[in-house]
Amino acid sequence: MKVLVLFDVDRAVDPNEGISIRALRREEQKPTEADVISCLRALGHDVDRLAVYDNVRDMFDRIASFNPDVVFNLCETFFFDRAHEPNIPAMLDLMKVKYTGAGPEALLLCKDKALCKKLLAFHGIRVAGDVVSTRARPLKKLRRFRFPAFVKPLGEEGSNGISKASYAPTEAEAIERANFIHERFNCDALIEEYIEGRELTVSVLGNPRPLPLPPRETFFGKADDDSAPRFATARAKWDDAYRRKWKIRNDAPDPFPNGAGERLARIARKAYRVLKVRGLVRLDVRLQEDGHVIVIEVNPNPSLARGDDFAASAAAAGLDYEALIQRILDNAVR
Repeated sequence: MKVLVLFDVDRAVDPNEGISIRALRREEQKPTEADVISCLRALGHDVDRLAVYDNVRDMFDRIASFNPDVVFNLCETFFFDRAHEPNIPAMLDLMKVKYTGAGPEALLLCKDKALCKKLLAFHGIRVAGDVVSTRARPLKKLRRFRFPAFVKPLGEEGSNGISKASYAPTEAEAIERANFIHERFNCDALIEEYIEGRELTVSVLGNPRPLPLPPRETFFGKADDDSAPRFATARAKWDDAYRRKWKIRNDAPDPFPNGAGERLARIARKAYRVLKVRGLVRLDVRLQEDGHVIVIEVNPNPSLARGDDFAASAAAAGLDYEALIQRILDNAVR
């Protein structure tokens, strides 16, 4: 199969000078892209790749010259701006080119975390209560809000903008953190009720039917204060040294309360359909002591790096990495 891998970069690059696998891993810090390209080659596919920054014509020209059977879409930005993520699959739709992952509808719905949660709540899926502080009109008061709060950028991904200061026990701290997000990230802030519970991810592999994969759990090994809230900051997710220091790991979950596993799978399938996802998605949820599942975020096109939660969940379901990547390709060309 002829496969064109599209991935984004933070600067203009010559489309005729491919970035090596070694450079993707080290200089570019793009393990997903390196793993996917290496795997596609090992599977025997005819693979080309294009780094995308700001030139639409480069994409048109490469698709026309290579004529791929399918595009493996790993683009999260254009002009290094996440707001343009849905435009890449929209362009591929207009060109009638098959591609992996979510379409523009799902990416648009999930990018606005508040809108995404409203849709889920309308369809009977539990979510944390929230309010949005816009950059144009920052909130000065929080009326009828249940504290503590958790404050994060409205449209960022990968825990970007989440730190220990995201946890806000009081109104003053929540407003202060929202204002920080307005200034630091130049975006709106989502102020939501902080949900106590176990931190889980539920991955779904789709097309033609959504298949929930075995969940993963984040374990927080130790902390300065055992009574402090536990949640995944950007460092807790991506900084290996920090994870080792605090004994943070993602692994198969501890046993669930009766019925919770089936509830997680049912909610994941429903969210997949409600949000018009196709291909693959990962839900970040909290499992409360009473067995209730609260959806925190929905992430279409999650990381596919070896060892990350999606690949690990697939492995627990009997799909090794090569089988997972091939399944994603096969689903895209159905």
